[in-house]
Formats: sequence, structure tokens, C-alpha cells
Amino acid sequence: MLDIGCGAGEPIARYVSECGYAITGVDSSTAMIAKFRARLPGQQALVSDMRTLSLGRLFHGTLVWDSFFHLNHEDQRRMFPVFRSHAAPRAALMFTSGTAYGEAIGRLEGEPLYHASLDAAEYRKLLDDTGFDVVATVTEDPTCGGRTVWLAQFRHAIPNPLSA
Repeated sequence: MLDIGCGAGEPIARYVSECGYAITGVDSSTAMIAKFRARLPGQQALVSDMRTLSLGRLFHGTLVWDSFFHLNHEDQRRMFPVFRSHAAPRAALMFTSGTAYGEAIGRLEGEPLYHASLDAAEYRKLLDDTGFDVVATVTEDPTCGGRTVWLAQFRHAIPNPLSA
């Protein structure tokens, strides 16, 4: 699994790791990666800007939990080819977004924190254009802290040599 914007690895990377999956965590913050490594010592962690991520590897799943929406609108649009370039056939992609097109400034530990979102129709088009099918989306999911969650699957399948 690839966790883009993994932060300190809590709670998502830890949960996935405890389920027995290998995680590659990526974050632009060296402090967050240090915390990730301390919390999940058996997992790979890399310092990298998600916007220029190019690992040269494919993953069966990509998580972009509470991180992608800190990018501006144009940078979010540019992320979908990044997701595709790391997707193995039939890979899952899960990310969180806002509920509508716009920008907001939140706060984290008293500091301003930028958030942006595209609208649902644009996320659907970006997913489709890069080879992902929407499996499910839940807006302001009450079982998930009110987050808007997207689950998609890369539709590229391994060619069947018997059908050639």
C-alpha cells in the first residue's frame, strides 16, 4: 500500500499495517516521517512532495487520507496522473475531499491550515480520465468523523493471454 501524505502514520497506516499489509508512507515533512518511522518501524517511509512523486513502483492500493485537500485546486488536478502512475492493475484508491468546490482556512494547533476541494463531478471526471472507476463515495460520513471519502479502483486489468 502507498500512503501519500502519511503524516505520522496514525491512524490509517497503523491500521493497514496491523492488518498485515506492507506500507510505503510518503510525506513532505521530515518531522512527520520521523514519527512514522518510530511508530511503524517495519514499514518504508520516504520524504517527498506528493506533487512530484515518482517511485517507479506499482501498488495494490493508494491512500490519500486527510492530505490531498491541503493542495490548491490545480495541484489536486495534477495528482490524478500521479495516482495512476503508481496503480497496479485493479488497485484501490481511497482519498478524502471537501464536499463542494472551494477553499477554506482551518486551524491546527492554533496555526492556519489551508484546505481546498473540487466538486464531486470534477473528481469523478478526473478519476475516469485517469482510468479509475468510482466504487463508492460518502459525503460527510458520520462513521468517519464527518469526512467525505472516495473509493475508486483502477480499471486497467492484466491482459488475458487466452483472449488474444
